[in-house]
This record gives sequence, C-alpha cells and structure tokens, in this order.
Amino acid sequence: MSDSQTLIAESIDRMLSDHVDAGVRERAEHGEWPVDLWALVEGAGFADLLVPEAEDGSDWADAGVILRALGYHRAPLPLAETMLARWLARCCGLPDTKEPCTVLEQDGTDGLSLDWSAGTLRISGAARRVPWARTARWLLVSGSAGSQRALGLVDLSSSGVALEPAAGVGGEPRDRISFEDCACADARPMPRDWMAQPILVFGALSRAAQMAGALRFLLEQSVRYAGEREQFGRPIGRFQAIQQMLAVLAGEVVAAQTAVDHACRTVCLTGGRFDIAIAKIRTGQAAGVGAAIAHQVHGAMGFTYEHALHFATRRLWAWRAEYHSEAWWAAEIGREAMDRGGDALWPWITSRH
Repeated sequence: MSDSQTLIAESIDRMLSDHVDAGVRERAEHGEWPVDLWALVEGAGFADLLVPEAEDGSDWADAGVILRALGYHRAPLPLAETMLARWLARCCGLPDTKEPCTVLEQDGTDGLSLDWSAGTLRISGAARRVPWARTARWLLVSGSAGSQRALGLVDLSSSGVALEPAAGVGGEPRDRISFEDCACADARPMPRDWMAQPILVFGALSRAAQMAGALRFLLEQSVRYAGEREQFGRPIGRFQAIQQMLAVLAGEVVAAQTAVDHACRTVCLTGGRFDIAIAKIRTGQAAGVGAAIAHQVHGAMGFTYEHALHFATRRLWAWRAEYHSEAWWAAEIGREAMDRGGDALWPWITSRH
C-alpha cells in the first residue's frame, strides 16, 4: 500500500474497532440503525472518498482499503453503496447527496422500466433485494430508457415509491421497492464511453473487496481459536490436519486479496470489467472454501449465534451471490474469450498487465 492508503487503513480500522462490536451488529440485524456510527463515518469523509475534488481525485485503490475494512469489521452500514452512488452521481453531473444512499441496476429480468417523459426520467415496476433501502434517503438507478442509457437519482421519500422491508442471509437489509410512475429527482444520460451496467460492475467490485476483508477476519479468528482450543492435552493448532486447513485458508485469503487489489488499481469508468470479473470470481471461490474451513476449525462452537464467526460467514454467503455469482461472471469471461478467438486471447491478456 502507498503511504496515503496506509493512513486511510489505520484510520478506518481504528474507528471501526472502537465502535463496532457484537452488540452493534446484533441490534442492526434487529432493525436498529446505528446512527452514531454512521455520523462518525460520514464526518470522517469516508463516504466521499471516491468523489473527486479534481480530475485526479481519489480512486478505487483508496476505496478498496475502506471496503476491506468494512468487510473485516462486518460494519452494518451502507458505506459501499453510498460511496458508489456519490461517485457515479458526481461523474455524471448529478447533484451531491448528503444522506445515506443505495443503488440499483436494471437487469432486464426484474420488470423495472425507465422512460424519459418531458425531460424527466420516470420509473415503474419493482426491484427486490435492494441493499439498505430502508436506511437510505437516495437511490441511484442505472438502466436503459429506450435506446439511451441513463442514471437517475430517486428520492425514496417521494410519492410513487413503496418499500417492503426484508433481509438477506447475511442479516443486512435487502428490501423490496415498488415504483409507480415515479419521477427521478434528477437524471442524466450516461456518457457513451462509460462501461455498460456501472452499478452492477462496480457493485461487484465493492462486494469482492468486502469479501476479501471478511476472509482476512476468518483467517485471524481461526488461527486464534486453533491456538486457544485444547484437545487431548494440546492446542488443536498443533495437529497437522488443522495446520493444513489453515494453510489452505491462508492461500485463499491471499489469492482473493491479490485479485481485488489488482482490480482496484486498474479499473475506471471506461474499462476494467474483465479485472472486476476475475476479482468477483476469485473472492467468491475463496468465500466458499474459507467459510467451510473456518467452521470446521471451530466445530460446533462456530455455529452458535453467540460466536462472532457467523457474522462473517453469513455475510460471505450473501455477498458471494450479490451482483451475480462467480458462475455468472465466469460465463461472461468465457463469452469474451470465444469472441476474441484462441489466437488473439493470450496476446490480449498479456498486453494488459
């Protein structure tokens, strides 16, 4: 990491270590919004880290540090969504938002329709599993209105919006929103050189970074537990079978972290979808292996609600599926490889790195 990223990491880790514990997570899962925690994060400027003050403003390498810390501490906040929404809104010329935000990508299967009418972008239909919708004031939606791609900013307190609270397997809010000819507070056509589906793509990168952080917590927690838990008169970490499992987990953590770091260094609004796909695939695979190993090391203890482990593993299961699974992204990479052909694929890969 650069010196600035080290400072960012130390700052966010110290803040979340001091203010996020099992009680905060449990209360959030029961519907309590951690208003004081959000005020701290907002006041420190972390939610605006991606928003450029100039053309050479903050980038995803800095944001990745924040998102990994968010996953490591399992902080119950819409920080990833707010960072993404504010960044895309600023880059597209939409007004700044000062309250928590969430994001939504029209995927063609949700029945969501966007239409321009008298210069206003209007939304109809419904969307499920919208992250943190009940706590957000603003929703940034990306999709196609006719032949034109657009970004729209929706005030979730406006008429024409109905919300049904729900939760995912991770315990975080994943709500259903219905739109009845809802007018966006503001909207812009997306620049033609932007990559398609920016919320889907950068949402996938956000979840990959969060998973990388949660995986690091799994490794540290599992190593600690293996050194403390005794069986047959010695710590279980002294047994070769446990050591082997921890070595595999460590390898998965490093592989996931490397993929995320590379994607964060290389992506921008006009490119980097391939690297994000690799990061989402690799962290998804690591999440499956890592959660299984962590629970094997902890045994029955790790399955209890009182233990901290499940706050990480349940989120890993949820984040792995959000913004599409590794199977979906692998299929996309496969299609791109087939389109390029065997002779062109390897030169293309090696010329990019």
